[in-house]
Amino acid sequence: MSTPLLDRTAETSVPVLDVLAQRWSPRAFDAKTPIDENKLAAALEAARWSPSASNTQPWRFLVARRGTDLHTQIDEALMGFNREWAGTAQVLIVALSEDVDAEGNPRPWAQYDLGQAVAHLSVQAHADGLYVHQMGGVVRDQLRTIPGVEDRFTPTSVIALGELGDPSDLSEKLQQRELAPRTRRPLSETIIAIA
Repeated sequence: MSTPLLDRTAETSVPVLDVLAQRWSPRAFDAKTPIDENKLAAALEAARWSPSASNTQPWRFLVARRGTDLHTQIDEALMGFNREWAGTAQVLIVALSEDVDAEGNPRPWAQYDLGQAVAHLSVQAHADGLYVHQMGGVVRDQLRTIPGVEDRFTPTSVIALGELGDPSDLSEKLQQRELAPRTRRPLSETIIAIA
């Protein structure tokens, strides 16, 4: 069962879709409840239907449910403080980009398209009441040793996915991060030029 937190809705400078304003990346995940398989399938299906250059779909995922050997392998590849909290997530997903196709041709847009697929996954998951936290702090070479990860696939990030947990289960330092105000730089500092 999900544990409600304070309202984390972003204070946007102009209105955006509720699902986007309300989406955030927690570290406290429910450590007991199993994943809702229909919601997981919907998140993966949303990723499947994201845009890609020439419909090449250069993304792959390793999907590991908590309690499996694969979940443990992925958790052990996490770096730093990610190891403190991510293992409680109901699912850990390795996001891989196919930087070279099966014939050896480079796909310079692969990581961009992977990012779109993960964004679609994140929005669908949030719309269904799940939460996603993406991590770049991973030992990529360790992830490459997992069976099925061919040389042409580049492990890019790990995604913790699941229901919200209780922030009081986190260390004091992580609780502070969990409850800190959400911030973004102003839109005017993001746009380099506009005409």
